[in-house]
Amino acid sequence: MDTSPTLLLLLTLGFCEYGHGASLDIKVTSPKDISQLQVGQKLQLECRTGRDSGAFWIRRDKSGTLHFIVFISSMSRTTFGNQGTATRFEASKYNTIYYLAVKYFTPQDEGSYFCVMNFNQMLYFSPGQPAFLPATTVAPTTCQPTTKGGITEDPNLKTPDPGRRMQEDLNFFCHIFIWVPLAGACALLLIALAITLVLCRRKAPHKP
Repeated sequence: MDTSPTLLLLLTLGFCEYGHGASLDIKVTSPKDISQLQVGQKLQLECRTGRDSGAFWIRRDKSGTLHFIVFISSMSRTTFGNQGTATRFEASKYNTIYYLAVKYFTPQDEGSYFCVMNFNQMLYFSPGQPAFLPATTVAPTTCQPTTKGGITEDPNLKTPDPGRRMQEDLNFFCHIFIWVPLAGACALLLIALAITLVLCRRKAPHKP
Protein backbone atom coordinates (compact mmCIF):
# COMPACT_ATOMS: atom_id res chain seq x y z
CA MET A 1 0.00 0.00 0.00
CA ASP A 2 1.24 3.51 -0.80
CA THR A 3 2.40 5.48 2.20
CA SER A 4 0.63 8.75 1.40
CA PRO A 5 -3.00 7.56 1.75
CA THR A 6 -2.04 5.39 4.67
CA LEU A 7 -0.58 8.38 6.48
CA LEU A 8 -3.67 10.41 5.75
CA LEU A 9 -5.86 7.74 7.25
CA LEU A 10 -3.59 7.24 10.23
CA LEU A 11 -3.45 10.95 10.97
CA THR A 12 -7.22 11.16 10.83
CA LEU A 13 -7.90 8.04 12.87
CA GLY A 14 -5.16 9.06 15.27
CA PHE A 15 -7.55 11.47 16.98
CA CYS A 16 -9.36 8.37 18.27
CA GLU A 17 -12.65 10.18 18.72
CA TYR A 18 -15.57 9.33 16.52
CA GLY A 19 -19.30 9.68 16.16
CA HIS A 20 -22.08 8.33 13.98
CA GLY A 21 -23.26 11.53 12.37
CA ALA A 22 -23.94 13.00 15.85
CA SER A 23 -23.31 16.61 14.78
CA LEU A 24 -22.98 16.17 11.04
CA ASP A 25 -25.76 14.93 8.80
CA ILE A 26 -23.91 12.43 6.59
CA LYS A 27 -25.91 10.18 4.30
CA VAL A 28 -24.76 7.58 1.77
CA THR A 29 -27.14 6.63 -1.00
CA SER A 30 -27.09 5.16 -4.48
CA PRO A 31 -28.80 6.82 -7.44
CA LYS A 32 -29.66 3.34 -8.76
CA ASP A 33 -31.30 0.27 -7.26
CA ILE A 34 -28.48 -1.90 -5.90
CA SER A 35 -30.64 -4.51 -4.22
CA GLN A 36 -29.88 -6.89 -7.09
CA LEU A 37 -26.23 -6.20 -7.85
CA GLN A 38 -24.61 -8.30 -10.54
CA VAL A 39 -20.96 -9.15 -11.16
CA GLY A 40 -19.47 -6.61 -13.56
CA GLN A 41 -22.11 -3.99 -12.81
CA LYS A 42 -21.06 -0.45 -11.95
CA LEU A 43 -21.83 0.51 -8.35
CA GLN A 44 -22.42 4.23 -7.78
CA LEU A 45 -22.58 5.81 -4.34
CA GLU A 46 -23.17 9.36 -3.15
CA CYS A 47 -22.17 10.86 0.18
CA ARG A 48 -24.09 14.02 1.10
CA THR A 49 -22.33 15.83 3.93
CA GLY A 50 -23.36 19.48 4.01
CA ARG A 51 -19.70 20.45 4.60
CA ASP A 52 -16.81 21.10 2.28
CA SER A 53 -13.92 19.67 4.30
CA GLY A 54 -12.98 16.44 2.51
CA ALA A 55 -14.18 12.89 3.10
CA PHE A 56 -12.92 9.33 3.31
CA TRP A 57 -14.59 6.31 1.74
CA ILE A 58 -14.09 3.02 3.58
CA ARG A 59 -15.62 -0.44 3.26
CA ARG A 60 -16.35 -2.98 5.97
CA ASP A 61 -16.29 -6.52 4.59
CA LYS A 62 -18.29 -9.53 5.79
CA SER A 63 -15.73 -10.35 8.48
CA GLY A 64 -15.92 -6.81 9.89
CA THR A 65 -12.51 -5.69 8.59
CA LEU A 66 -12.26 -2.05 7.50
CA HIS A 67 -10.68 -1.21 4.12
CA PHE A 68 -9.56 2.30 3.20
CA ILE A 69 -10.58 3.13 -0.38
CA VAL A 70 -9.94 6.81 -1.07
CA PHE A 71 -9.70 10.27 0.45
CA ILE A 72 -11.30 13.15 -1.46
CA SER A 73 -10.02 16.56 -0.38
CA SER A 74 -11.99 19.79 -0.33
CA MET A 75 -10.12 20.67 -3.54
CA SER A 76 -11.43 17.49 -5.24
CA ARG A 77 -8.02 15.80 -5.10
CA THR A 78 -8.22 12.03 -4.68
CA THR A 79 -5.76 9.85 -2.78
CA PHE A 80 -6.37 6.12 -3.20
CA GLY A 81 -5.22 3.29 -0.96
CA ASN A 82 -2.98 1.81 -3.66
CA GLN A 83 -2.56 1.56 -7.41
CA GLY A 84 -4.91 -1.42 -7.64
CA THR A 85 -7.63 0.51 -5.84
CA ALA A 86 -7.16 3.48 -8.15
CA THR A 87 -7.81 1.32 -11.21
CA ARG A 88 -10.95 -0.29 -9.76
CA PHE A 89 -12.63 2.78 -8.27
CA GLU A 90 -13.62 6.24 -9.39
CA ALA A 91 -13.99 9.13 -6.95
CA SER A 92 -15.04 12.74 -7.38
CA LYS A 93 -16.69 15.68 -5.61
CA TYR A 94 -19.24 18.34 -6.40
CA ASN A 95 -19.96 21.00 -3.79
CA THR A 96 -20.60 18.98 -0.61
CA ILE A 97 -21.42 15.70 -2.35
CA TYR A 98 -18.68 13.07 -2.56
CA TYR A 99 -19.01 10.34 -5.17
CA LEU A 100 -17.60 6.83 -5.30
CA ALA A 101 -18.01 4.26 -8.03
CA VAL A 102 -16.85 0.66 -8.31
CA LYS A 103 -16.20 0.26 -12.02
CA TYR A 104 -16.85 -3.48 -12.19
CA PHE A 105 -18.40 -4.96 -9.06
CA THR A 106 -16.97 -8.30 -7.92
CA PRO A 107 -17.44 -10.48 -4.80
CA GLN A 108 -14.36 -8.87 -3.21
CA ASP A 109 -16.20 -5.51 -3.30
CA GLU A 110 -19.08 -6.76 -1.16
CA GLY A 111 -19.64 -5.09 2.18
CA SER A 112 -21.00 -1.94 3.79
CA TYR A 113 -19.67 1.37 2.47
CA PHE A 114 -19.15 4.32 4.81
CA CYS A 115 -18.39 7.97 4.28
CA VAL A 116 -16.14 9.40 7.01
CA MET A 117 -15.40 13.04 7.78
CA ASN A 118 -12.92 14.66 10.16
CA PHE A 119 -14.47 17.75 11.72
CA ASN A 120 -13.24 19.56 14.85
CA GLN A 121 -10.77 16.74 15.52
CA MET A 122 -13.52 14.13 15.56
CA LEU A 123 -14.46 11.41 13.10
CA TYR A 124 -18.05 11.22 11.90
CA PHE A 125 -19.29 8.07 10.19
CA SER A 126 -22.29 7.88 7.94
CA PRO A 127 -24.69 4.96 8.28
CA GLY A 128 -23.37 2.05 6.22
CA GLN A 129 -24.69 1.42 2.72
CA PRO A 130 -24.84 -2.37 2.14
CA ALA A 131 -23.71 -3.61 -1.27
CA PHE A 132 -23.94 -7.38 -1.75
CA LEU A 133 -24.51 -9.75 -4.61
CA PRO A 134 -27.78 -11.70 -4.47
CA ALA A 135 -27.46 -14.71 -2.18
CA THR A 136 -27.44 -18.08 -3.85
CA THR A 137 -30.32 -20.38 -2.96
CA VAL A 138 -29.31 -23.00 -0.42
CA ALA A 139 -31.42 -25.80 1.00
CA PRO A 140 -32.59 -24.75 4.47
CA THR A 141 -31.01 -26.50 7.41
CA THR A 142 -32.44 -26.91 10.87
CA CYS A 143 -30.24 -25.96 13.79
CA GLN A 144 -30.82 -28.29 16.71
CA PRO A 145 -30.74 -26.72 20.17
CA THR A 146 -27.86 -27.85 22.33
CA THR A 147 -28.26 -28.86 25.95
CA LYS A 148 -25.65 -27.84 28.49
CA GLY A 149 -26.09 -28.62 32.19
CA GLY A 150 -29.80 -29.24 31.76
CA ILE A 151 -30.31 -25.84 30.05
CA THR A 152 -31.41 -25.80 26.44
CA GLU A 153 -29.65 -23.22 24.28
CA ASP A 154 -30.81 -22.21 20.84
CA PRO A 155 -27.84 -21.07 18.66
CA ASN A 156 -30.21 -19.01 16.50
CA LEU A 157 -30.81 -16.67 19.45
CA LYS A 158 -27.20 -15.48 19.46
CA THR A 159 -26.78 -12.82 16.79
CA PRO A 160 -23.78 -10.52 16.47
CA ASP A 161 -24.15 -6.82 17.12
CA PRO A 162 -22.77 -4.94 14.07
CA GLY A 163 -22.54 -1.64 15.94
CA ARG A 164 -20.56 -3.18 18.76
CA ARG A 165 -18.24 -4.94 16.29
CA MET A 166 -17.66 -1.62 14.50
CA GLN A 167 -16.82 0.13 17.76
CA GLU A 168 -14.43 -2.66 18.78
CA ASP A 169 -12.67 -2.43 15.40
CA LEU A 170 -12.29 1.34 15.72
CA ASN A 171 -10.93 1.05 19.25
CA PHE A 172 -8.47 -1.57 18.04
CA PHE A 173 -7.31 0.71 15.21
CA CYS A 174 -6.92 3.64 17.58
CA HIS A 175 -4.67 1.65 19.91
CA ILE A 176 -2.54 0.49 16.99
CA PHE A 177 -2.28 3.96 15.46
CA ILE A 178 -1.16 5.43 18.79
CA TRP A 179 1.43 2.85 19.82
CA VAL A 180 2.92 2.00 16.43
CA PRO A 181 4.06 5.61 15.67
CA LEU A 182 5.39 5.93 19.25
CA ALA A 183 7.35 2.70 18.89
CA GLY A 184 8.74 3.90 15.56
CA ALA A 185 9.76 7.25 17.03
CA CYS A 186 11.53 5.52 19.93
CA ALA A 187 13.39 3.28 17.49
CA LEU A 188 14.55 6.28 15.46
CA LEU A 189 15.76 8.02 18.62
CA LEU A 190 17.75 4.96 19.65
CA ILE A 191 19.33 4.72 16.20
CA ALA A 192 20.22 8.43 16.26
CA LEU A 193 21.73 8.04 19.71
CA ALA A 194 23.81 5.08 18.61
CA ILE A 195 25.11 6.95 15.55
CA THR A 196 25.99 9.97 17.73
CA LEU A 197 27.95 7.82 20.17
CA VAL A 198 29.90 6.15 17.35
CA LEU A 199 30.79 9.51 15.77
CA CYS A 200 31.88 10.94 19.13
CA ARG A 201 34.20 8.00 19.73
CA ARG A 202 35.77 8.40 16.31
CA LYS A 203 36.38 12.13 16.83
CA ALA A 204 37.73 11.74 20.36
CA PRO A 205 41.56 12.31 20.49
CA HIS A 206 43.64 9.24 21.29
CA LYS A 207 45.93 9.54 24.32
CA PRO A 208 49.64 8.75 23.63
